[in-house]
Amino acid sequence: MTLTKEDRIKTVMGGGGHVVILGAGASIASTIRNPELNGKQLPSMDNFIEVVGLQDIVERLPNHLLAKNFENLYGNLHKDNPKSNEIIEIEERVYDYFKDMKLPDNPTIYDYLVLSLRPKDLIATFNWDPFLYQAFVRNGQIADMPYLCFLHGNVAIGYSDIDKRCGPAGWYSKATENYFYPTRLLYPVDQKNYNEDEFISIEWERLKTWLNSESTKRVTVFGYGAPNSDYEAVKLLNDAWGTRDERNMEQFEIIDIRDEETVRQSWDNFIHSHHYDYATSYFDSILAHNPRRTSESYFQHYLPLTPSEAFSESNPVPNNFKTLQELWEWHRPLVEAENEWKEKNKEE
Repeated sequence: MTLTKEDRIKTVMGGGGHVVILGAGASIASTIRNPELNGKQLPSMDNFIEVVGLQDIVERLPNHLLAKNFENLYGNLHKDNPKSNEIIEIEERVYDYFKDMKLPDNPTIYDYLVLSLRPKDLIATFNWDPFLYQAFVRNGQIADMPYLCFLHGNVAIGYSDIDKRCGPAGWYSKATENYFYPTRLLYPVDQKNYNEDEFISIEWERLKTWLNSESTKRVTVFGYGAPNSDYEAVKLLNDAWGTRDERNMEQFEIIDIRDEETVRQSWDNFIHSHHYDYATSYFDSILAHNPRRTSESYFQHYLPLTPSEAFSESNPVPNNFKTLQELWEWHRPLVEAENEWKEKNKEE
């Protein structure tokens, strides 16, 4: 007998794990759908100078340091003089531009995303904007949230090198009263050494542990193109995941607006044979098709205990909610089933 959508909601398992890796495309997709509260635009590296408002600084630079791509420009400046006034001013303006960004009041892709996963899952982001953290905070009141890590720093996150812990940037720890200093955002493109920054090193270790874990059965890459310029990041991801033959049962998913063949080749080292899914929209992904049950859907489809479990129905989340309350109400049966499962396992 085929399992129904109701069965999918009520089936809760403790095993499995899902890692989601976010690039700039995820935030851009979110703001296209739901613009930033104050109308701020998310820049790409090619229009970064104009959008963030760095033209006056760039105009003062000698020709040999100029580049249209912001990462290349910053790399040139850093090579020339890593402590120059221009470097300091650029870093301050970049931080100020991103730190004031706010999610709109209506549900965004980031709200859907954090609600689609549970504490056995991890979201790792390369993005500086505060959207992921803001979604984590405002949805945490109705459901257990996944873990987060910030691979390139983040304007919402600070770090105490005394406590060896992170927290909201600019806040003090309630437990120790130590200050969470803003995390660094900018690194020279051809000299990224994540081990030099304690906070970044800890975040990468968290991701590597999750990727290397045998319990992790799904990985989704959303809007991250694995650029050639970020060689160290791609190498770290490769080393943590292992070879595609070593991960011959895991399922890899790519959400990207580029054509399938292009993105398939970009992530070829991670994908064993046909074990991948491709979507051009978040709402076509496994995260949206089986929110909070992505591991359960993996086990039922790829490692079913009985033949009937291979044909269980998905439980796709509607993409047209107008309010957060509507979004929360839809997820409530999923959360209630998880709470019942936790109570039952606590008793046993």
